[in-house]
Amino acid sequence: MANNTSGRSNRVEVPQAKDALNKFKMEVASELGVNLKQGYNGDLTSAQAGSIGGEMVRKMIKKQEEAMAGQGNY
Repeated sequence: MANNTSGRSNRVEVPQAKDALNKFKMEVASELGVNLKQGYNGDLTSAQAGSIGGEMVRKMIKKQEEAMAGQGNY
């Protein structure tokens, strides 16, 4: 596990996806009106940071659900 006291890791499971995930995060932040910048973002509130991650997860789940509905194998 990463050296992180919360027990969580920011590890990207598919390293080739890192750039795409960063772009996705910036797009979601922009949609939400959160001023996310490259590098340090310690000036964001917990609510702002959480809203970005939460919206990313919602969008990823929706996309996966749509893909699964189209396959009909689940």
